[in-house]
Amino acid sequence: MALLKVDHVTHYFGGLCAVSDFNLLLKPHELLGIIGPNGAGKTTVFNIITGVYRPTEGSIYFNDIEIKDKTPDRITAMGIARTFQNIRLFNELTVLDNIAIAQYAKAAYSPVEALLHIGRYRREEQRIMERSQELLALFKLDGLAFEQSKNLPYGLQRRLEIVRALAAEPRVLLLDEPAAGMNPKEVDELMTFIGWIRKEFNLTIILIEHQMRLVMGICERLVVLDFGATIADGAPHEVQGNERVLTAYLGEKLKV
Repeated sequence: MALLKVDHVTHYFGGLCAVSDFNLLLKPHELLGIIGPNGAGKTTVFNIITGVYRPTEGSIYFNDIEIKDKTPDRITAMGIARTFQNIRLFNELTVLDNIAIAQYAKAAYSPVEALLHIGRYRREEQRIMERSQELLALFKLDGLAFEQSKNLPYGLQRRLEIVRALAAEPRVLLLDEPAAGMNPKEVDELMTFIGWIRKEFNLTIILIEHQMRLVMGICERLVVLDFGATIADGAPHEVQGNERVLTAYLGEKLKV
C-alpha cells in the first residue's frame, strides 16, 4: 500500500507548465531519489506535496487522505516534513528554539491556555523543551543549544535543518539537495547519516540531489524529471543506462 500517492499532478506558472502529469506511489520506508537537470521541476514537486503550491490539476493522498487543499502547517502536522534547497533556519533564534518551533504544530494546548499560561500550557512547554534537548543531544548539537543558528558553520546548519524537520515527528521526510556545497568526505558522512536517521526514526524519504554519488549510493529507486515530465522511473542501475536520461544530462553518463 502506498503511503504517499501523487495522482496525475500538473502545475502551471502562468502559461509555463512546471510539472506535467506527475505520478508517484511511495511505499512505507522507501528511499526515493528525484533527479533531473536544473529547472526540471523537482523542487516544484516538493512544494506541491508540502502545500506551498496547490496543483493546477491532479490529487495528492497521504495515508489515503487527500491533502492537496491543506495548508503547509496541517500537512506537517499530519506527518510530512521537509528541508529546503537554500537553508531556511530562523537565523536570529537559538539552535534550541529552532528545534522547539517545529513541535508547536502538535502542541496540546489552546490559544487561550497559551495566552494566560494556564491549563496544559506549562506541561506541554516543558515536554517540548525536554524533547528538543534530547534531539540536540542525540545529534551532538547540545553544546550549541543557546548559540544563534546563523553563527553555526554551514555543515552544522544543514544538520540542524534536518533535525528541525525530524522534531516534527514525520513519517515522510523530504530532503531538498542536502549535499549542496559539501566536499566528498562530507557527502560520505551525509550518506551514513541519512541511512541512520531512516532506521532510527522509521522514515520514508524522498531526496532531491545533484550529487550522483550520493543518489546512486543510497536510493532504492529514482524518478527522473526533465522539463516537468517524468522520463524514467526505476532502480538506479536501470536509470543510469536509460537513453532519455543520458540525453537530458547532455549525453553525460551518470557516475557513482
